[in-house]
Amino acid sequence: MDDHKDTAENSQGGEDQQDTTSHQHEHGDHDEAVAESDEEGVEQELLEEEAHPAAAGEMASHEQHEHAGHEGDGNGHGSHEGHGEGHGGMHEGHEQMFRRRFFVSMLLSVPVLLYSEMLQEWLGFSVPTFPGSEWINPVFAVIVFAYGGVPFLRMAVPELKDRSPGMMTLISMAITVAFVYSLASVVFPTQSAFFWELVTLIDIMLLGHWIEMRSVRRASSAVDELAKLMPDTAERITDDGETEEVPVSELSEGDLVLVRPGASVPADGVVEEGDSDVNESMITGESKPVSKEPGDEVIGGTINGDGSLRVRVGATGEETTLAGIMRLVEEAQQSKSKTQVLADRAAGWLFYVALGAAVVTAIAWTVAVSFDATVIERVVTVLVIACPHALGLAIPLVVAINTSLAARNGMLVRDRIAMEDARNLDAIIFDKTGTLTEGEHGVVDMATVDGVDEDDALGLAAAVESDSEHMIARAIREAAADRDVTTPDATAFEAIKGRGVRANVDGNEVYVGGPNLLTQLDSEIPDHLQRFADEAGQNAQTVVYLVRDGELIAAFAMADVIREESFRVVDALHDLGIEVAMLTGDSQDVANAVADELGIDTVFAEVLPEDKDEKVQELQDQGKLVGMVGDGVNDAPALTRADVGIAIGSGTDVAVQSADVILVQNNPMDVVRLVKLSKASYRKMQENIVWAAGYNVFAIPLAAGVLAPIGILLSPAVGALLMSLSTVIVAINAQLLRRVDLSLPELPSATPPTDAQSAD
Repeated sequence: MDDHKDTAENSQGGEDQQDTTSHQHEHGDHDEAVAESDEEGVEQELLEEEAHPAAAGEMASHEQHEHAGHEGDGNGHGSHEGHGEGHGGMHEGHEQMFRRRFFVSMLLSVPVLLYSEMLQEWLGFSVPTFPGSEWINPVFAVIVFAYGGVPFLRMAVPELKDRSPGMMTLISMAITVAFVYSLASVVFPTQSAFFWELVTLIDIMLLGHWIEMRSVRRASSAVDELAKLMPDTAERITDDGETEEVPVSELSEGDLVLVRPGASVPADGVVEEGDSDVNESMITGESKPVSKEPGDEVIGGTINGDGSLRVRVGATGEETTLAGIMRLVEEAQQSKSKTQVLADRAAGWLFYVALGAAVVTAIAWTVAVSFDATVIERVVTVLVIACPHALGLAIPLVVAINTSLAARNGMLVRDRIAMEDARNLDAIIFDKTGTLTEGEHGVVDMATVDGVDEDDALGLAAAVESDSEHMIARAIREAAADRDVTTPDATAFEAIKGRGVRANVDGNEVYVGGPNLLTQLDSEIPDHLQRFADEAGQNAQTVVYLVRDGELIAAFAMADVIREESFRVVDALHDLGIEVAMLTGDSQDVANAVADELGIDTVFAEVLPEDKDEKVQELQDQGKLVGMVGDGVNDAPALTRADVGIAIGSGTDVAVQSADVILVQNNPMDVVRLVKLSKASYRKMQENIVWAAGYNVFAIPLAAGVLAPIGILLSPAVGALLMSLSTVIVAINAQLLRRVDLSLPELPSATPPTDAQSAD
């Protein structure tokens, strides 16, 4: 019974399989048709995106974020795989579409050129004729117009709907006038044909758009390049100590992953085991590998060196540092600066200028030579040569390259207008703690009594402070480590509230603390240690004393250590003619001591957190364009108030969200790079606008025929070539921004600068 049942099921299964196979065969042709339809639909979307570049950018960004969200659900796709469908993928789609249409249209144009009587006469050749050969030109010209020209008409529709005619409208008018006139010449043979000019015009327009999309794609590839940094898979360590290869999207917070030598770190996290040097240049712009050991944080997408690391995952997906950088780069590339808004307006005005010039040209030539092919040729040439390709590309290309170059040098731009304003800054205010200084106390000087070696005293103090987490204790231990001092063992550790600490070291009772400790112990201060303490107080330094068996034997001067880079940044900004100010809640004495050492121009001391933004306003009221550099929650109002708010990357999320520019690397010297890049970018914007606008000033009258009396007339095809050439020149000039020197000059008080990263 069961055997029969199995046989019946197998028989039924075989029939089902046959039905399925038959069904697949029946629908094979249908699937191909659907694929072709889908391809046409994709091209239609690309054409609409070309007409609405801003909306396209938003769509690409939205799609990318959706993709990233799906990754978080564990679909197993690589992080950079989906991003190809984003900003760079959109431009690549445009590039492929225009390239394909260019080559097909150019191939279809060959018969039109060969059978053009005018070209045969000019070049002195002939081709065989046959019955119906007179229809080669009109038929192939119609095909070229339908395949290569109609897309421009489609892209002009949104411009007309928005009542903002521009480049596509001008192109559409030019090829439509040429097309209609050429068809009319077939009906009225007395008129000259215009077919070869029409097809070459369309070919050159397609070529120009292909080149333009290629330039934009390359310039806008910063986000794609960042996405490619993240690996597709990771080696997760299981509970039994084995490793398993999993998609990065399946990692969760708390997972332990193995990062082998030369591999990419798959997610943000903390090193639990291992030592290695990690290359973070693609994230921070710092070319020197950073040493990592247990307890150090690592960033997803960075490259591990020769050592092996075990990393506890702290953030994945959209929460990683790399994802945040990608979001900021996208926002910057999609936002518009003042110069870009001006260029967009100029491109809009150019349509009406071109239309007016075309009307005047038509009237003038009709009066001069009567209405014929020459009039149409002049009108079409004016419309073609006035297309604001170069003007439309002048600013976006610079913006894309600027953003890419900034990101590769550790500068993330959130506000394009602020980036543009950075070139004009009159004053930059730095928050002291954590920006100009390390934000942690360090031993800056020390003195001992006769017979006590400095290293011995420092080792003794470090032994007593070995169990303390106070910042002074950490500073003493770090000073001992820096000098390779041997630290003896300490026992019976005890914290004395408000005074210091005590411990037993080698049988001696040892204390470390401030003046209150000496009062409690009733210790006498030797004269030379008193002088040392008085001098330290004048320099706004804190003094800590070392007492052994009731005898004061050493004193340590503590201060918030000034960054080495701070000396360089002040000198470099002064060299750029920018005033440097410092803002701090510390006492006036402490602030003055730091300012005098750095050569700072203006000091705002003893400022309450809620009053920091008022100091920014104070400089702004003097008519100055003010930048603010900070890294803490207390700096957020001041960062928002400033004309350009700059957050140090190590700062809090609030400070970062309040800033216009984020410096990924905790290095104030990047402020100088920011100003230099702003100046260089604005210079390129100006050059491109001058070229694009100046080109039209000379090209439109030339296209209209002002030099006709001396025998110089431009054909529509030559006009299209010149228009494309102007676009190429603007693109090349924008690419030269990549060569800007962001390295910093070697100053008297500075060490040699870190090499800047190129945008390539």
